[in-house]
Order: sequence, then C-alpha cells, then structure tokens
Amino acid sequence: MRGEAMFSHVHLGAGDHSRALAFYRPLMEALGWELKFDEPEVPWAGWKQPGADRPLFIVGRPYDGGPHQPGNGQMVAFQVGRRELVDRCHALALSLGATDEGAPGLRPHYHANYYGAYFRDPDGNKLCVCCHAAV
Repeated sequence: MRGEAMFSHVHLGAGDHSRALAFYRPLMEALGWELKFDEPEVPWAGWKQPGADRPLFIVGRPYDGGPHQPGNGQMVAFQVGRRELVDRCHALALSLGATDEGAPGLRPHYHANYYGAYFRDPDGNKLCVCCHAAV
C-alpha cells in the first residue's frame, strides 16, 4: 500500500452548526470547494472539490457528543494556486469572525516561495491557506 494512501476526509469540531455554516460556506466557495452535504439533524456538513468524491472537509459536532475543544498543534491547510487567493481568503475569514493567526506573506523558513496566511475559525480551529508557487 506504500504510496497509495490519501486523505479520505478531515473533520473539525463545531459547537454551533449554524455559526459554522455561516463561516465555512463562503470560505469554501472562495476556495472552489462545493457543499456535498448539510445535515443539521446530525449536525454536520461536508465539502469537496468539484468532480471528486474525496477528500472531504467536514465540520460538525464531535462524534462523542461532547463539547468541541480546539486542539493544540492541529491545523488544516488548504493549498491554492495564487497568492492573491491567499490574501482574499484570509480577509474573508476575518470578516466572517475568524481570529488572525498570521497575516498573508512569504514564509521563507518553509521554502523560498511559501506564501501563507493563518486564522482560527469561530470555534478556535486553526486553518491555513497557502500557495507554493513562485508568483
């Protein structure tokens, strides 16, 4: 199986389904992902890239039914092809209630072209939007 594995899905906890949807719907749209399902009775929602079934990005109530608690050290990073989209997604996230964890910019300690921005969603989950392209 070496080299065959890929992510099936990433699930982030959310304490309030409506608030999570209000944050993630416009952000995922800006990233070019489409809503695959929204089940408020569970509650959870999942997005995917157009034309693909997986991977899924899911936000919802923790499986054990307990309260959501953001992790220390966990982060989900979305890769995009243009630095302008990093800037736009960071600004959008902040306008939707995210907390800034690092403004858009080059991070040469990762590599010469790494351009990223960091923020926490309204539940405290850390997210990144990054671009590895030279421009």
